[in-house]
Amino acid sequence: MTFWGNMASGMPVERIRIRAGGLTAHILTLGAIVQDLRLEGHEDPLVLGFETLENYARHSPYFGAIVGRFANRIANGRFKLDGQTHELSRNNGGHCLHGGVDGFSSRIWEIEDCGPSHVELALDSLDGDMGFPGALRARCRYELSAGGALGVALSAVTDAPTVCSMAHHSYFNLEDGGARAATDHEVMISADRYLPVDDALIPLGNPAPVEGTAFDFRTSKRLNARDPAASYDHNFCIGAAAGSERLVARLRAPRSGVAMEVITAEPGLQFFTSPELNIPVPGLGGRRYGHHAGVCLETQIWPDSPNRPEYPGAVLRPGDIREQRTVYRFSRHQRA
Repeated sequence: MTFWGNMASGMPVERIRIRAGGLTAHILTLGAIVQDLRLEGHEDPLVLGFETLENYARHSPYFGAIVGRFANRIANGRFKLDGQTHELSRNNGGHCLHGGVDGFSSRIWEIEDCGPSHVELALDSLDGDMGFPGALRARCRYELSAGGALGVALSAVTDAPTVCSMAHHSYFNLEDGGARAATDHEVMISADRYLPVDDALIPLGNPAPVEGTAFDFRTSKRLNARDPAASYDHNFCIGAAAGSERLVARLRAPRSGVAMEVITAEPGLQFFTSPELNIPVPGLGGRRYGHHAGVCLETQIWPDSPNRPEYPGAVLRPGDIREQRTVYRFSRHQRA
């Protein structure tokens, strides 16, 4: 563990190094961010990130962070729970995105436990934080293990009814760390349905079948197989409700041969290909991140579920525990 810098508020940020299973990760107490992630035998980083704290504060589009209290979008920045309407922070065209203007990704988490291959962080979110009801205690545990596995375990408890769906928000580029676009990556998503969205990326209603559309990734294909722009920011419906862990997605870089499997019990996977990414400052190793530099595979509850009773529910009540777990498993095969 090392001191990494001070926020503008004066609060210190620590960086923790963990290593196991052929992986090395650096984790920040700011936003519980995976700042860097490396695979033995592959020279480039696996994620997009910054070398300095200042660039995270000014330029990060949630690079590597834990987002919450509610990941993704809540339409019009409001929802009703037990008959009461709650007005939220609106930070995305009149909607609430990733918990609002000062969500979990911009907070300093406390270190509860750490060891050579794991770190556990915690965060207190007060009643009324960004408009969300109930005081909530969130936890994030990162653990590296055999077989190139990065485990992300999230949990939360509350003292009053609220909604909670956190997500890990790394941008992956398994080829060259983001120096070039990731549009040649091969993708598999085990989903028969996805959520169509409006121009503000708010779900329109019922899930639609992927068959016969550009959203059909049930068989692995390159992102640019049909559209060189390869622009996606959509929830894939990988389950009606959280259940047993299963393989839900696979990402592979054809030149490096690095592959990543995504294993989770969450009901949704937000697939985001960063079409408008254009970071004006250097990233890891001086890389310049342009359009489509990284791919996000965010496991979570479906967007706008607090306003959609037919979607998997995100309500958390006192005495219950919201638990989420995702494993990102990396491997390296022969180059194409």
